[in-house]
Amino acid sequence: MIAHLVGKPERLTPDSIIVDVGGVGYKVFVGSSVPISGEPISLFIHTHVREDSLDLYGFLTREELGLFKLVINISGIGPRTGVQLLSQGVKAITKAVTQADVDFFTSIPRLGKKNAQKIIIELKPKLGDLTALDLAGETSETKDAINALINLGFKPREAREALRQAEGESLDDKIKSALKNLGKRK
Repeated sequence: MIAHLVGKPERLTPDSIIVDVGGVGYKVFVGSSVPISGEPISLFIHTHVREDSLDLYGFLTREELGLFKLVINISGIGPRTGVQLLSQGVKAITKAVTQADVDFFTSIPRLGKKNAQKIIIELKPKLGDLTALDLAGETSETKDAINALINLGFKPREAREALRQAEGESLDDKIKSALKNLGKRK
């Protein structure tokens, strides 16, 4: 397996380069964050072997490579999509997972809402805290109600559960109903 390449890069396509290592050119799929300047480049490589191909995916840091491996182990997420996702940066991805930001992931081509949710669910235990996770597609009204209950001293999980069981049409009615539900539990 090829794990590391150092050589002069040359752009082949928008998502791939050729890395010349001692006269041998390796085609490597990379994200847009990999700079192509004519200077030698050092890439950590993931060798992806399939029945009909052997592809190389390159990353500037071990951290990017590690996150890439976590992402492609998620059902329905392929290496090309993983490379596009990693172009956003490890910090941005970690923040999006921690905050359960589905919109961040759906902005990546070929990533729909279900796969975005799947990424968050799978990576959350590895990168963040599960207590803030809620992928139900909260409306701004629901978020306001949750924040109101949190400000009253309830935990986010308690607030969400109470609102799921709350009755009423308006925001005020839902909060009152949720408070009654929370009062009965204590």
